[in-house]
Amino acid sequence: MPHLLHLDSSADPRTSASREVTAAFVRGWRDRGAEFTVASRDLQADPPPHLPDAALHWTPRLRTPDEVVDPAADAQQHVYLDELLAADVLLVGAPMYNWSLPSTLKAWLDHVHVLGATVPFGDYEARPLAGRHAVIVSSRGASYDAGGEQASWDHTVPPLELVLGRSFGMTVSVITLQLTLADRVPAMADLRERAAAEADAARNFAEELAERIVP
Repeated sequence: MPHLLHLDSSADPRTSASREVTAAFVRGWRDRGAEFTVASRDLQADPPPHLPDAALHWTPRLRTPDEVVDPAADAQQHVYLDELLAADVLLVGAPMYNWSLPSTLKAWLDHVHVLGATVPFGDYEARPLAGRHAVIVSSRGASYDAGGEQASWDHTVPPLELVLGRSFGMTVSVITLQLTLADRVPAMADLRERAAAEADAARNFAEELAERIVP
């Protein structure tokens, strides 16, 4: 049965642009049939703890003898790992906060990027997530158009592409929508029409992508 892991990390449960787009993807996925299952995790409502021990970056067989991990922390990490490894497709809602990732999403990444488990290290060459699909939905309040002054300020999507794509070996698709603050900031009033069009396009594309992506 094709299985989707859906993560949201927006701190705004009321008007989040990224949550609207991830919800559209989930609708498209569910519309394919009852066998297309979904597990959802709201990283804002139930935030992962900051990684409590650097030893958790390593799979147990690679830890040094003095690296004894708290059993509760080890169990919590395995909850996140098991959810991720069970997914055929990963959907990540990743709004830009201060030009970077929400801290909850970064904490989740720190728990699942494990040397010798999800990524190769030493004689462990397996990448269990390689070839699976990851869809990143990134919203941002201003414009970060290619060639513009702020194009290089995006530190949200690039680290996700590095971890999910380069490190895990997943096939990464990115859906972005910009100018999400246009309705709130008076100085951006003339950009509201463009912002609405980008939001509509992102929702439509997300639903269409969910309907055709091959698990």
